[in-house]
Amino acid sequence: MNTMALYFIGDLQGCHEPLTRLLRKLDFSASRDTLYVLGDLVNRGPDSLAVLRTLGAMGDAAQCLLGNHDLNLLGISEGLRKPHRGDTVQEVLDAPDSEALLDWLRHRRMAIHAHGWLMVHAGVLPQWSAAQTMALAAEVEAALRGPDLAGFLKGMYGNTPNQWHDGLKGAERLRVIVNALTRMRFCSDEGDMEFATTGSTQAAPPGYRPWFAVPGRKTADLPIAFGHWSTLGADTAKAQGGLLCNTLPLDTGCVWGGCLSAARLGDAPGSFEVIAVPCVAAQAPGPG
Repeated sequence: MNTMALYFIGDLQGCHEPLTRLLRKLDFSASRDTLYVLGDLVNRGPDSLAVLRTLGAMGDAAQCLLGNHDLNLLGISEGLRKPHRGDTVQEVLDAPDSEALLDWLRHRRMAIHAHGWLMVHAGVLPQWSAAQTMALAAEVEAALRGPDLAGFLKGMYGNTPNQWHDGLKGAERLRVIVNALTRMRFCSDEGDMEFATTGSTQAAPPGYRPWFAVPGRKTADLPIAFGHWSTLGADTAKAQGGLLCNTLPLDTGCVWGGCLSAARLGDAPGSFEVIAVPCVAAQAPGPG
C-alpha cells in the first residue's frame, strides 16, 4: 500500500500535458498525496485553462502559490493590463467557467510554511524572518480576496519602492511585498531589489547578489522552495538532494523546452528527491 507523499512542483506556465505525465510518473493520488505548486500556474504555455481546471478539481490536494504570471492574468481580467506579446491567457478569459476559475485563483496563497519548509514563488527579502514573511503574505492575500480587487491590482505595478521599510503603507507596502515574493532574483545586502537582470547567478549587477546568498539572511536556517528563476533551476533535476544556500529552486524551464520538475519530500528534515519529465513527450518509434 502506498503511503502519503508530499511534492513541490515548479512553474507550470500552462504546460498541462507535461503536468499530466509528471503526475502519472509520481503515481499521484489526490485522495492520498499533496502537491505544493510554487506559482506561475498560467501563461506562455499552450493550455493554461486545463491547468487551472485540473488543479482546481484537486481541492485541498493542490496547494498553489501565486506567481507574477498569475497576478498578471488577474490584472488583465480586470482590464488593468493588456496582454503582452506571447501571453496565452485569452482562453481562460473566454471560458464559460472563467469567473469561477479567476475567483479560485485570487484565493490562492502568496507563501506557505509547512512540513519544515517555507514556500514562495520568487524570493524572501533577507531582512524578513519566516514569521514576518507569512504575515506580510497574508496582507496581500487579504487584499486579493477583498472587495477592491481592481484597486489592489492597479497599485501593484511598479518597481519602486525597491526596499522594505516597516513604515510602508498602502499600495507601496503591498507592492514591495508582491515584488519580493513574485519577482525578485537579485538584491543588495541591504535588501534593495533589482528587477532588470534575469540571467544566471553570475549575471548579478555590481552591488547585488542572489537574494538567497545575502549574508545574515534571517531565513537562512529554514529550507525554502521556490520557482521563478528558470536559469537557476535548470540543474535542479540533477541535484538529487543538494540545497543551494538552504534553498531549492524548482523552475526547470518547462515552458522554454526544459523539464517539469517535482521534489518528493523525504522523512529527514530538508531532504527530497527530484523527479522530472521533459517538456515534450518522447515519441514512440514508428514501424521500422
